[in-house]
Amino acid sequence: MANMSMTKTPIGEQDPKIRARNFKEVSLGYTKEQAMEEATRCLNCKNKPCVSGCPVSVRIPEFVAKVAAGEFEEAYKIIKSTNSLPAVSGRVCPQENQCEGKCVRGIKGEPVAIGRLERFCADYMMDKEVDTEKPVSNGHKVAVVGAGPSSLTCAGDLAKLGYDVTVYEAFHTAGGVLMYGIPEFRLPKAIVQKEIDSLKDMGVKIMTNMVIGKVLSVDELLNMGYESVFIGSGAGLPRFMGIDGEGLVGVYSANEYLTRINLMKAYMEDYDTPICLLYKSDAADD
Repeated sequence: MANMSMTKTPIGEQDPKIRARNFKEVSLGYTKEQAMEEATRCLNCKNKPCVSGCPVSVRIPEFVAKVAAGEFEEAYKIIKSTNSLPAVSGRVCPQENQCEGKCVRGIKGEPVAIGRLERFCADYMMDKEVDTEKPVSNGHKVAVVGAGPSSLTCAGDLAKLGYDVTVYEAFHTAGGVLMYGIPEFRLPKAIVQKEIDSLKDMGVKIMTNMVIGKVLSVDELLNMGYESVFIGSGAGLPRFMGIDGEGLVGVYSANEYLTRINLMKAYMEDYDTPICLLYKSDAADD
């Protein structure tokens, strides 16, 4: 029988006084028991409205049912069949406007915590040995420009179909906005790297420090034997307001500031990435 609680199973978080002094992830995720309890809130609707709200059509009721039964590895496999980055999407995908926004339980209470359950499954499998089967090659090559979320998703989906995929990334690290735009306390970089490594295990090749348009052109990629080129260049260029002082030393665009902090670790004392820091006085802190 379904758990008819009107609210989601609470999720653990760092104490505010502790998390205010570190950059570690705020949410601690579900335990096995919490995940199973929350999964029993799913009504397993016949028409599956939650799936219609998911951009990649994750078979949500199926994986949630597996979680409720304690079959976490099977739940993970169901998610991975359509979603290449579950540990990422379980944390930062806007579930409240997508799958959870369509959940029937949300009509008279809180929807099933689909995102939290997806994250649980991905985290549960994170440190376990997973036999990654490389799909049989179909003999076709595709180049992917950029290594942000859209490109990584594209690369993963193509690799599953047997394509020989190479990703070309301008930065020294793959991940795009997942690496430079989202703070560590919201999306740990080690989690993103694990997801990228899983794509590599499937045969996806990633070339960093490759500025397509400078190092190589799209025409040159096609001449190298790639039959198609997916361009996911992202929104890396900032938009300035044209106001006095925006060009002063110590004034950053949001893009540059996030990149210095998140990708180049300017918040850590043992990194020499320059950043302008403003400290309150001890008296102000008191």
